[in-house]
Amino acid sequence: MSANSINRFGIWAIYRFEMARALRTLWQSVAAPVITTALYFVVFGAAIGSRMQSVDGVNYGAFIVPGMIMLSVLTQSLLNASLGIYFPKFTGTIYELLSAPVNAFEVVTGYVGAAMTKSLVLGLLILATAGLFVPITIQHPVWMVVFLLLTALSLSLLGFIIGIWAESFEQLSFIPNLIVTPLTFLGGSFYAIDMLPPFWRAVSLFNPVVYLISGFRWSFYGKGDVSLELSLGFVSVLLIVCMSVISWIFRTGYRLKQ
Repeated sequence: MSANSINRFGIWAIYRFEMARALRTLWQSVAAPVITTALYFVVFGAAIGSRMQSVDGVNYGAFIVPGMIMLSVLTQSLLNASLGIYFPKFTGTIYELLSAPVNAFEVVTGYVGAAMTKSLVLGLLILATAGLFVPITIQHPVWMVVFLLLTALSLSLLGFIIGIWAESFEQLSFIPNLIVTPLTFLGGSFYAIDMLPPFWRAVSLFNPVVYLISGFRWSFYGKGDVSLELSLGFVSVLLIVCMSVISWIFRTGYRLKQ
């Protein structure tokens, strides 16, 4: 696909519509992560941090910051992307979208781009709020940006797939609420998996979220639960799988017109 053949106006129309929907609830979108971050520091930073001063030589309050950011980026990317494509199916406007002069790449770019933007803004808001409570050091800022972008992109693509797959609001919320959120809390968001007994540490290595959080935390402090190569490899595989599934969906029309 050449650059000249891309319908930029189509992408911008979808992106602008999705961002306008988010701006209508701007106050809730901004206030919620700020208040939640403050509460995390009150509960985890004060209550637990008073008993556990540091993890791997990092102040506990600072240690949980990458996990909090990743928790928000994961959940918001899934939620925003799945809702974005599900509502046209729910209201019936998906037919207008499919008959419009935009191809699959442009549709995905518009919806996924908007979902990424929302989750990245929230992630940066949490980082800024956390900086008010604890001193934060980012040893590898380039890798931090890379992991943040790759994670937001991969999970937004996964959310897009969930939005296509879901046939009801119950199905739409099933994977984010009952699978992804528990995996995130069990993936080392607020602790190092080395702190677990050997058996549970081995079990944790089957949790895909461990690799996302570990790589992101490594960019801050140069330490992670798994190697940087494993984290990069996992997020790359996730990205390729999601892109392949979306390509198959548009080739076959799976649940696009249901």
